[in-house]
Formats: sequence, C-alpha cells, structure tokens
Amino acid sequence: MNFSLPTPLDVKLMNGVATALFVGFAGLVLAALLGWAMRHPVFAIRALSVQGEVTHYNAVTLRANVVPQLSGSLFTLDLLHTRQAFESLPWVRRAVVQRVFPNRLRVQLQEQQPVAFWGAPEESRLVNNFGEVFEANVGEVEQDDLPRLFGPVGQAAQILQMYRSLAPIFEALDTTLERLDLSPQGSWRAQLDSGAVIELGSGTADELSARSTRFVHTVTQVASRYQRHADAVESADLRYAQGYALRLQGVSTVAAATPKK
Repeated sequence: MNFSLPTPLDVKLMNGVATALFVGFAGLVLAALLGWAMRHPVFAIRALSVQGEVTHYNAVTLRANVVPQLSGSLFTLDLLHTRQAFESLPWVRRAVVQRVFPNRLRVQLQEQQPVAFWGAPEESRLVNNFGEVFEANVGEVEQDDLPRLFGPVGQAAQILQMYRSLAPIFEALDTTLERLDLSPQGSWRAQLDSGAVIELGSGTADELSARSTRFVHTVTQVASRYQRHADAVESADLRYAQGYALRLQGVSTVAAATPKK
C-alpha cells in the first residue's frame, strides 16, 4: 500500500512563487515582443486601398489630404479617428476603414450624391439623396439643372420628399419645378423655371399635390381666356378652397376651378 505525504507548506509557497515569476516573465517577454512589433517599420502604414464609386477623389488626393492626419502603425492606428478624417472631406458621406496585414489600409468610401442645392444661391450647401445637407464646392457639381430647396434647419429631408411629390405634376406644363421653399410657419412656395411663383399653402403632400394638379389641369384653359399661354403665368395662389388666384403678364384675375363633368 502506497501513502502520499502532503506537500510541505514551504514547498507549496516556492512552487507558487516560481509559477508566478514564470508567468510574469513570460508576460514581460510577450509585452516586449508586442512593443517591438508595433514599433517595427515593417508595420508602418505604407499603402492605401480605396474602394467605392468615387469621382471627386482618387488614391493620390486622398493620401495627400488624409494620411498626414494619421499616426501609428497597423496595430496602433486609431480607426475611429481615421474614419473621421476621411468623412471630414467634403464629398465623402461614409467611410469604412480596415487594417490589412502587414502595412496597408483598405477604405470603402460612399460619396455624396447631390440632388439639390440648399439655401441661398451664394451658399455652398447641397442636399444629398438621403435628404442630408452637406457643404462642398458647388462648382464641382456635374449636374447643372439641380433644383434649389430652402427651409428651416433639420427639414431638408421633408422638403426633398415634398419636391419629389410635386415635381412630376408640373412637368405636365412642360416646365420644371426649379425651387421649393418651406417657411418657418409651415407654408410652401414653389418657383418654376419660367419664373412663375406658386403659393401652395400648408398641408400634407396629398393636399399640396391635389392643389397643384388642379392648377396644372386648368391653368392653360384660364390663360387662353385672356389670349395668354401657361408660360405667361407670373404667380398663382393655390390657397383657396375652390380655386386659385392667378396673375398673368399684363392681366390680374381670380379663377375658379373647372367643375368636374
């Protein structure tokens, strides 16, 4: 029969101390290796790969504008700061930054897609296809027929949505909705490319669409009574329940809506 004697307390303490020393030494060695690796030139960022549909920037301009703001190696680079550096560029809406071993960055960019100018003509703000306002050089906008939207801060998305509802209606007059304003009181005003100003009043998209449709379907007939065409409209006020006030070049009158047959 074999009997195992209990390990003396001093031996247990020595084993514990030895284990702790070994673990501590191994940790120090690992930390030193990691520190060496993070400082080693081989892991310094040397290449930038740009992906996404980008027309206003290329890898060279991005590198010139963003890389000087970055510091650290592949392991120490602050990805949040790097993403913010890319998104601070005027035409960049979103950036996704990834590390690529051993010394590269991969950046997926989403560029701003302008669909309208925002604010006064002298301002350099635009509205993207998400209804977000951003600042950029308007001289770089490739489309020369973008509408202009104007309204309270934070209402760009609502105004863009209303524009998209109303613009097709005015196309029936062979004209274009050139500007749409929303006042702080909630009243809408449209301006056509002919220069005509249309007071739409307040209400939902359906209500404004109904008023605009009534105007588009009857204004040619009303204008013809005064030997004018629809492009002679200087202004119209659609805020009447049963009709609209119309001002033609050289003529001022109030026209009732054509009754339904």
